[in-house]
Amino acid sequence: MARHETRTWYRIAFADGDKQVLVAAAGEHIGVAIAAAGKQVKGHPIAVDNAAEADIPLGESVNKDHIVQLGDAHESAFHWPTGVLPTLGKTEAIAGARRGFAIVPQKDLFVVEAQVEGPDVQDAFMSLVERLPAADNLEVKVLDHFEGADKAPTEVWVTSRLNGHKIIRLLDDHDVDLFGNGHLELNVYAREAKGTLRLTEHKTIVWLANDGSLEGYVTRWMSELKIPRVESLVRVHATSHFHYRPAASRARKRLTEELYRQRLRKAAVLTRG
Repeated sequence: MARHETRTWYRIAFADGDKQVLVAAAGEHIGVAIAAAGKQVKGHPIAVDNAAEADIPLGESVNKDHIVQLGDAHESAFHWPTGVLPTLGKTEAIAGARRGFAIVPQKDLFVVEAQVEGPDVQDAFMSLVERLPAADNLEVKVLDHFEGADKAPTEVWVTSRLNGHKIIRLLDDHDVDLFGNGHLELNVYAREAKGTLRLTEHKTIVWLANDGSLEGYVTRWMSELKIPRVESLVRVHATSHFHYRPAASRARKRLTEELYRQRLRKAAVLTRG
């Protein structure tokens, strides 16, 4: 890993239609490096890895916005939502990734999981919250790999009882922090339906319920959002991958302070082991 001062250099593959390029860019974290590269490279990021010293010419790190062209990339080019990317050279295992939803067999739960392209995840999640018969609470789970290096606890922050409109407003007001951060999991609880709508840390959307009483509604909602039904999903966690947050998002301490200001309470602190 090439590190200069407080910045780290990353290799990032971008796809613009059928064209792929590989660049090296630096940032305080992956999201900053992607944002810097995105100012000079067309398309969207499809894979990332830490850069070796050999990828960074001597003296190039002086220029904060400089990127280094490394040639063409050859990766599976699914447009992953902001917050998670597969590792460079490890995307062959997830070449079948596509937009869709599937019924996920579970012994004691009814589970539907959906995967959409990068720019669609926020609208899809918010649209599903709007369609729920009733939504009661929003939970923000700040995971241990958010600036924790496996040492930070997972913190569970929960709103008081809210209706769906207030939950949507809260999500919309903090969209960069909540939707783009791959170190978070969001849960919207629907007590009457005995279910939970979840945005996972891998940016898939999951409906979990005690039974399948809403199956017809859920499949219709997916159809309305133009998310096709598939037999199974190929997810990013099937291969080596990175979690990151957008350049404009809050660091962990500032985010938890904002959650407190928004009157969420810390309901649990979970440590490994």
